[in-house]
Amino acid sequence: MSVTCERITSHFSPDDLENLIEATTAGILDGGGFGWVQPPGNQALARYFEGLLLVPERSLYVVRDEGVICGAGQVVRPPASYEAHAATANITGFFVAPYARGRGLGRALVKAMLQGARSLGCKVVNCDVRETHATAIGLFRSLGFEHWGTHPYYARIGGQTVRGLFLSKLLAGEHEAARWQSNIALPDSGSSPAPAPAASQDAGLTLYPAIDLKDGACVRLRRGEMEDATHYSDDPAAQARMFEEAGCRHLHVVDLNGAFAGRSTNIPAIEAIVAATNLPVQLGGGIRDMAAIDRWLEAGVSRVILGSVAVKDPDLVRQAARAYPGRIVAGIDARMGRVATEGWAEVSELEATDLALRMEDAGVAAVIFTEITRDGMLAGLDLDQTADLARRLSIPVIASGGVGELSHLQALRNIARDVPGITGVIVGRALYDGRISLEDALNVLGSC
Repeated sequence: MSVTCERITSHFSPDDLENLIEATTAGILDGGGFGWVQPPGNQALARYFEGLLLVPERSLYVVRDEGVICGAGQVVRPPASYEAHAATANITGFFVAPYARGRGLGRALVKAMLQGARSLGCKVVNCDVRETHATAIGLFRSLGFEHWGTHPYYARIGGQTVRGLFLSKLLAGEHEAARWQSNIALPDSGSSPAPAPAASQDAGLTLYPAIDLKDGACVRLRRGEMEDATHYSDDPAAQARMFEEAGCRHLHVVDLNGAFAGRSTNIPAIEAIVAATNLPVQLGGGIRDMAAIDRWLEAGVSRVILGSVAVKDPDLVRQAARAYPGRIVAGIDARMGRVATEGWAEVSELEATDLALRMEDAGVAAVIFTEITRDGMLAGLDLDQTADLARRLSIPVIASGGVGELSHLQALRNIARDVPGITGVIVGRALYDGRISLEDALNVLGSC
């Protein structure tokens, strides 16, 4: 018998993906996993595992018996903005197929994940396990995990409530562990606060040049009004190539007609953009069901932006985020803090911050925040609302709406140093009008 473990960093071979799906399906049928009580089907599992490879915070490990994948697990790090937990990692999605148990695969897999967490600089690894999974609990305990808490309502399976156990393992060496344990903060202890940690390395902000499509052409709107559009180019694909040649590493594309129609409309233009460059494309506008999400992600779009449907069908967002981890983004557009939908034609009573928190809970990879009253007006971003949103969330926030000069980008860059949850900015009219050069924008943002 030859048991090996590895971290998956590139696309699966067809055989590996087939074996992983088979093992996962068997594991779910044996007692659930990944949040599923019943297997969701081969296509959904394939999308799930391929999507994991696009999420920087998640490391996927597999265990093989004689070269065949028989189990998997994930080491999950907190987002960069979650500074208080920077030294922790979580093990999740851990399983060994029932037909491969009793051969030491689970122990080998956990050890590989612990080593991976150490290599990332993590000092503590956490996991949670259903109380009914006695073998898994015994395995973690035998490897030094300590049981520190119990969730009385962890899951509902077959009409019954199942409790869950929370387990942790300190990875630090003996000397460092003693130092950690001697410095545990106690409430009202009266002790002096610990020195503030050194500031994290400034990673820069990502620039997303915007390509807004109306009737197949590149345009920019003012305050989201379709009647107030400035026409810039009849060749969106050429525009995309120009952004790539200038050094941009991402594209932000919006189907304006689709946003109002509720379905994708500028399909040839979008397909031409995707074909014209190698840049990741995030696409929004009129994408309101799983068929449309499937269609665009399979067509080569990197991430799909869900806007109006985030308000009207949050279950769809949750379903999509589960099916495509790391590839679903919530677009939150607001007028004076209240969410607008249907291509900004309708304003709801829902607060932008409330929707953002719901979307984070649904599992989206990021939030794009736009204050509509500033969009296309070149008067500057709404920095206060953007920063407040980023402080409340543990997922990245991308700023949008109002960039008109280089100083607006510098102001955002300065705030992002104190609010690391802000990770990027969308710029449109100012680039097309020449008010900001792409070179200057990339330099100011330290763009990545």
